Amino acid sequence: MDMKIGVVGLGIMGKPIAANLIKADYAITVFNRTAVKAKAFVDEIGGVMASTPAEAAKASDVVITMVADSPDVEEVILGPAGVAASEKKGLTVIDMSTISPGVTKRISKRLQEAGMEMLDAPVSGGEKGAVEGTMTIFVGGREQVFKRCLPVFEAIGKTITYMGESGAGQLTKLCNQIICSHNLFSICEGLVFASKAGLDVQKLISALSGGSAQSWMLSTQAPKILDRDFRPGFFVKHEQKDLRLVLEAAREIGVSLPGTSLIHQLYNSLETEEGGATRAHISLVRAVEKLAGHEVGK
Repeated sequence: MDMKIGVVGLGIMGKPIAANLIKADYAITVFNRTAVKAKAFVDEIGGVMASTPAEAAKASDVVITMVADSPDVEEVILGPAGVAASEKKGLTVIDMSTISPGVTKRISKRLQEAGMEMLDAPVSGGEKGAVEGTMTIFVGGREQVFKRCLPVFEAIGKTITYMGESGAGQLTKLCNQIICSHNLFSICEGLVFASKAGLDVQKLISALSGGSAQSWMLSTQAPKILDRDFRPGFFVKHEQKDLRLVLEAAREIGVSLPGTSLIHQLYNSLETEEGGATRAHISLVRAVEKLAGHEVGK
């Protein structure tokens, strides 16, 4: 491909995104704040290693950022050695992190003033979706920029939706997190209830999967809960960050979200446990189990 792409952040999601872009024949330059990860990626998969985000930007037409939170995005884009420091006119920055819609708009404005473009394009689908190139991607920013970058999105995702102006992608992702967290919470409550009542939980999952309670969360996450498989694909700390962003945005627009607030507090109780922040987000069931005095399957 003629378009050259920089990827800043090679974590659980960023690494497979970069790998899929290489599979699609894009020339890739990578940067990671832990340099050993970037070197390992180049040695194992390919691409060129940059020493700063600015260096990655200078070598690229498009830079994808995938880091943890709003301050991290501000650092790698607007920091002293950030993408904007490249001063590369016409560069497009695609931020695929989940961050504050307000911060997104502020960064986008700064980049436009510097002659650059920005799309906010947070994703859903987790590590599996990133590896398989089947992520759902919600995009905000200028539509003509979105259309120009659509082939890049198609190389790493399956369902790609342009949602509107800057920040619209992030707002859509926050809606996604509200619905997903409530779905998971309802599953945790249902499994604890069924188990304590003496039902065969494995049969319950199969039975519910054929009715109106069926969902992706039930079919993929409920079996992991039953097997006590809490290996992280998505950390508790990342779920908490997303719910914090939801509640902050809700305050800004004047919306009450009592259910989301409750789930946020339950995750708070998990974070106080040793190692709780880095457990899988489905360990939410542990908080429900404590309240019930019963563990699923016991």
